[in-house]
This record gives sequence, structure tokens and C-alpha cells, in this order.
Amino acid sequence: MRLLLVEDHVPLADELVASLSRQGYAVDWLADGRDAASQGAVEPYDLVILDLGLPGKPGLEVLQEWRAAGLGMPVLVLTARGSWSERIEGLKAGADDYMSKPFHPEELQLRIQSLLRRAHGLANQSHIEAAGLRLDESRQCVHRGDEEVDLTAAEFRLLRYFMLHPGRILSKSHLADHLYDGESERDSNVIEVHVNHLRRKLGRDAIETRRGQGYRFTGDMA
Repeated sequence: MRLLLVEDHVPLADELVASLSRQGYAVDWLADGRDAASQGAVEPYDLVILDLGLPGKPGLEVLQEWRAAGLGMPVLVLTARGSWSERIEGLKAGADDYMSKPFHPEELQLRIQSLLRRAHGLANQSHIEAAGLRLDESRQCVHRGDEEVDLTAAEFRLLRYFMLHPGRILSKSHLADHLYDGESERDSNVIEVHVNHLRRKLGRDAIETRRGQGYRFTGDMA
């Protein structure tokens, strides 16, 4: 999953980028509201973490522009502690959730997971389940019944995306856009390698190849 972090406080941004990357997210970081407004409008982000007090253009204005343009990605707003008016204005502008600074990294992690599940119709679940698999985001592992399937970090990221989009045909370029940040070199052959690794661990029919289109997660473990 690819996230956009918009935060001008460099030490906090560095900490969040490192933490979110360890959790298996691809993270782009911007510190200026003008850059965020333009990049958020053209890049396929799965979720945005948006500070309201930004140079260049206020975060609230950035959010309003995105929503006016019809962009529906989940947005988690960061506000100063005790600034209830900012929280209200952010929610009115279309924010999906908010957190007051300072906050605990684990709370941010759980809120991100919750927003992503809600965006994919899994609002009432505390984890991701599809086709007999249960994905544990906190431990970055997946279970098939009582059996834990050992995955690398790259395989986990790819399987998480497949499980959030069961039955949907996903092209290699689409997967690369959502699994790598803007600075990463994207090689479609790497996606193919990871797909083959997942097939060996989950079953050859778990991920179907649609020639000329991409891949479809079927979950068939035969």
C-alpha cells in the first residue's frame, strides 16, 4: 500500500517514514502544501496522512481541493493537541479521521489499518481475511487455518494488496504504483518473481495470470 505523508516537521516525518516502512508501506514524504496538492491529485495513493499547519498552502485547503476534485482516498489529519476547531474543520472538509500531536506510533498504525480496511468494505473486521487466509498486519504474517505461511516483507506487501482486492484484475503497472514509493525503481519483472513465490507457498492457482491484463487473486489453494 502506498501512502503520502505531508508533514513539515522533519524529525517527526523521518520517524514516521521509518516506522511506516517497517510496517510494509511505501511512503512518499512532502513538506509543502502546494506540492501535496498537486502530487496528491495525480499519484494513486491508498491513504494520506496530512498535517494542517503546512508552509505554502494550509493542509485544510489542500484537503478541500482534493475533495472538490472528486478524490476519495482516505485522509488522516494531524492537528495540534487541543485544537478542537481544526479537528472539526478537517472533518467538515472531508477528513476520514484525525489524530492530535503528540501521538503514539502504534495508535497511528492501528488507525491506518482501520481506515484502509474501511475503504475496502472491511470496516467490521480487525484483520484482513480472504479465501481462507487470515493476514496479521501487526506481525506481518498470514495464516491458513492453524498453519502460518512464512513470507518475506515483499511477499507480505503484495499478498496484502491482493487480499484487499480479491477477484480484481490488477496489472503489473498498477501493482508497482501501489507497492513502491515515488523514489523506487519499478521493475515489472520483480512483481512476477514475487507472484511466483506466493504461488509456491499458497498454491499454483491462488493467483491467476490474465494474459495481457495482469493478475487476479482467486484464493484457490488447490
